[in-house]
Amino acid sequence: MQQFLISATAFIVLVGLIVILHELGHFVMAKLFGVRVEAFSFGFGPRLFGFKYGDTDYKVCLLPLGGFVKMTGENLTEESADEIASDPAAFTAKPRWQRMLIGLAGPVVNFILALVLMFFYYALFNEVPSVTVKDTVVEWVTPGSPAAEAGIQTGDIVRGFGDVNKPAWEPDIYEQIKLNPGQYVPVVVDRGGQTINLSLHIPSAAKAQDFEIGDTGMQPQYLPGPIQVVQVQPGTPAEQAGLRAGDQIEAVDGLVVHSHITLLAYMQWDQGKPMTLTLLRNGVTVQITATPTKTDTRYLLGFAPQPFLMRDQPLPFVAAWKKSGAFFRNNSLMVGEILNRLFTHRLSISELMGPVGIAQVAGEAAQTKDWMSKFGLASMISLQLGILNLMPFPILDGGMILLLLIESALHRDISLIIKERIYTAAFVVLMAFFAFVLFNDVSRLGLFSHIKP
Repeated sequence: MQQFLISATAFIVLVGLIVILHELGHFVMAKLFGVRVEAFSFGFGPRLFGFKYGDTDYKVCLLPLGGFVKMTGENLTEESADEIASDPAAFTAKPRWQRMLIGLAGPVVNFILALVLMFFYYALFNEVPSVTVKDTVVEWVTPGSPAAEAGIQTGDIVRGFGDVNKPAWEPDIYEQIKLNPGQYVPVVVDRGGQTINLSLHIPSAAKAQDFEIGDTGMQPQYLPGPIQVVQVQPGTPAEQAGLRAGDQIEAVDGLVVHSHITLLAYMQWDQGKPMTLTLLRNGVTVQITATPTKTDTRYLLGFAPQPFLMRDQPLPFVAAWKKSGAFFRNNSLMVGEILNRLFTHRLSISELMGPVGIAQVAGEAAQTKDWMSKFGLASMISLQLGILNLMPFPILDGGMILLLLIESALHRDISLIIKERIYTAAFVVLMAFFAFVLFNDVSRLGLFSHIKP
């Protein structure tokens, strides 16, 4: 219940504020062109409270899921057409170019918000690992994995992955993996100074939210040093083997390891067999034999490693803007690629994340200590909202702009009857799409997994 409340609150605050800022863009542009705004609402449904200033009712409604701006004449019908036609402050009384700018203003605000959020992150925080490995080194390749079948080997340095040259594990390689479930991607590696071109098949499971880089069989090397043991749990295989707090694990069965993530992956592959751990204890090399035990679905030893230490490294003004712009550009291209794959049937609609999925991610981000997850998620949602609203689909801002462009080309207004039918059909399609995505979201929660046929 606590996790649900955190996720729900995070979703309402995050998405609600982003949508309100989107609507604020429409509101400000409408006011600038002298359009009468009848209501500016935070939330939907029955009015809870608010105040009226001028012609506008500023209100808070019962359902805090975004908001809306209501402009005079925006939703024109045959019955209201004659009455609105003589009103100079009506939305439809304004030139088409002004109405287009009003429609564009919402997405533009989303784009600006995405840029500004990431600028503040890079200028104020820019969290980086305290110690890092400069090259994208493959620490270990799981035998029999897609990476092993592709010919990738332990110690390879990844110089190209998919569409990215000189990639970093995060976010470049991770994003390329998430974009290509079930597909082959080109991989360029440096092996002992020799450049080798390979092709990696990304598992279809990459579409799952919890899929990691290591699930391809490539275990990234993030850190240069050995694994620092902070605590050993009593009664565990680690304690029985003689592992102590303060030990540094340098190798397992002769394989040099630098992070507990690689050690965990090795244990799962080795299926709980006894392992020889090479330790550095008080400056002396020691070897012990440990046999992992299986808990739930994976093998464990029972010790707590030193977590990745992060530090803030704020960037100068210009560098922060450049990084913010790069984040905006890369993620815009990723959204565009996803839309392209949807329309070309290379990506299923069932793989999209809906409100429940977003709420889960928002809840997780709210509980993490780092700032990147919070700023990055908010920026991504704002960016995606802006892009999706510009799609030429009726009801969306892009659909309204498209109809205005068509009317400009025809030099006359489209019939109200035709517009009503278009918008009604679009509303039905949009609601069906929303219901489908919501159903998939709920299905992923496994709420009905206990029901047997």
